[in-house]
This record gives sequence, C-alpha cells and structure tokens, in this order.
Amino acid sequence: MSERPCLAIGLMSGTSLDGMDAALVRFQGPTHAELLAFAHRPYHPEERREVVEAIDQQTGGARRLALLHARIAEWAAEAVDQVLARARMPAAALDLIAFHGQTMWHEPPVVTWQLGEPAVLAERFGVRVVSGFRGRDLAAGGQGAPLVPMADVLLFGADDHPRILLNIGGMANLTFVPRRAVEEGSFAFDTGPGMAIIDTVARLLDAGLGFDKDGKLAARGVVNETVLGELLADPYFAERPPKSTGREHFGTGFASRLNSRVPGPDGVATAVELTARSIAAAIERWTPAGTEVVASGGGCHHPVLWASLTERLGARGRRLLRFDEVFFSGDAKEAVAFALLGYLTVHGQPANLPAATGARGARVLGAITPA
Repeated sequence: MSERPCLAIGLMSGTSLDGMDAALVRFQGPTHAELLAFAHRPYHPEERREVVEAIDQQTGGARRLALLHARIAEWAAEAVDQVLARARMPAAALDLIAFHGQTMWHEPPVVTWQLGEPAVLAERFGVRVVSGFRGRDLAAGGQGAPLVPMADVLLFGADDHPRILLNIGGMANLTFVPRRAVEEGSFAFDTGPGMAIIDTVARLLDAGLGFDKDGKLAARGVVNETVLGELLADPYFAERPPKSTGREHFGTGFASRLNSRVPGPDGVATAVELTARSIAAAIERWTPAGTEVVASGGGCHHPVLWASLTERLGARGRRLLRFDEVFFSGDAKEAVAFALLGYLTVHGQPANLPAATGARGARVLGAITPA
C-alpha cells in the first residue's frame, strides 16, 4: 500500500440522530492518522423529526424517502464545507470523502439501508466519494456492523497491552484489541442501547428536549429495579457475538413501553441503568478480566451514566478512561474511522473485521463515485 499522504474527510451520522460529523484526516499509511479538523453539523429539530418519522412510522411513500435521500446528502455537504473552512483548506486538496449516510433500517442478515446520495458530494466538491460500506459485509454473511472496529485495531489499540474501545452512541458497541494493528484475537459487537432509549424517554417527558442534558432528569429519578430486570431479560442481551442492533429494536417503541411503565425522571434513570448494566455485563461476560476500557460517544457526556459505568467497571477491576484522555476528541472518533474505511477502499484493502461482523471473510467495502 502506498505511503503517500492522503487527505480524507470522513462523514458519520449515527443512531443518535443528532447530526452529521465531519473529520478531516491526514493518513500516512493505514496505521497513522492525524486529525486536522472536526465539525459537527447538527440536525435541526424538524430535520431530526423527518428522519425519525421515516424510520418509526414509515409513512410518506417512495417520494418522501427519495427526497430525504437527497436532503441528507445536502446536510453532509454542509458538514464538509464547515470542516474545510475550519482547516482553511480547499476541496481540491482532498483525495476522498467517505460518506456513511444515515441508517434508516438495519435488519441483518436481510438488509441494511443507508440514505444519502454520494453523487451530490462528488459533484459539489470534485472529489471521489466512497459510500455504501455495510452492504458487502452483509452479502458475505455478516451483520454489516459494527465497522468501526477496523479503526480500533489499526489506530486506537494499545502497543503493549489489551484494550477495549467502547463507543456509546445511539447504540453501544465495543471492540477488544489485544495489541494495536493485530487483527488476530480482536473482536467486536453491539452491546445494545447506548443513548437512544435515554434520549427518547427524555423527549417523551418533555417534547422540547433533544436529550437528557447534563443528566439532570436521570439525577432526579430513582431506578425501577423490577422494570429494569424485565428489560435486561430482552433476548438480544443473551445472544452470543457477533451481533448488531439498531433503532428498529431499541428505538421509539422500546422507549415508549418503558415510559408507559415508569414515567417521568424515574423512567430516564431506569433507561440510564439499562445502558450501564448491559454494557458492563457484556464487558464482563465476553472480554478478559481487568482489560482497560477507553470510551467515546455521546454517553461520555452524561454524568449519571458515566458515574454508573465507572462504579460497575471499577468494581470488576477495570479502568475506565475517556477517549479524549488518550487520543483526540472522542466526538470525532467515528468520523475518523469512516475516513479510514474510505482510505482502505480506494487502496483495495479489506475494511471489515470478520470476527466483529460474522462475515465469511475479509472484504473490500463500499462503492466509489468518481470525482
């Protein structure tokens, strides 16, 4: 693989549905990435509502989805404009844009589906665009997720000890890496809900809220242990990895059932413990004892969730660190990861980790829209 420096922008909008992240990254080979600039283009309330309704209510027919396909690409283009402006860099300097799109439905092994037209970005910026990362892995018998583990292995593992890379976005997922750049023995999976249930229950309590800001609602609530026990009995938590999930399982319907049983701040507190305990249980069950945990994602900003995770993992002899303490801002991590996946694709290199997705083997991911 060529060691010539490569400038890439990675675009990511995850299951939290909070907006589009853009990371400008310089690669000097697949194991050396430098974050040059980061921007977050938030989804405005009406934009987020449009995406949520398309996922949850599935109304409006083909025309609505087609228009959303184009709009998501426009939102992505705005994120690219922002990150280029912050870096004071022209689009002509770029080698590629890696565009994940917005997941609308994830139901392996049948389908995984992301909206966002890559040709809009290729035409706007005159740069080749890599997109459609998940489909090839699914076709090869995998879950199509999680895909960030390849970045965890190549970029974020430790050189001299094992490490768990935990991401708490809308869903939560972890990657176990025995040593940096060592695929053998590495594995990953979605543990279950991250912030999706917490934020949805908060919005059911107050429609004006986008999320449980600073954990204030959860801090006022008391966990309902009976209902929590029933939620933790969901079959997904008992499944063996590799496995993945999304809002079609842990989404509005799941949150509404929780809210109907435990309304108000108690419901938010119970949702927080659902995330904390399911993550801690997954780490304890499937990873070696004592392995340090480096966490990123929106969940790291929720003080009640962070305190619960710190306590539960610490009681099992595990050190919990924020990604920011070891690398750069954890908010940029997934966008950087998809920039790496795009880099691997244009160099003809596999970007999935079969031990994470369950695919029959390593595959080059995505499709390239020419400049």
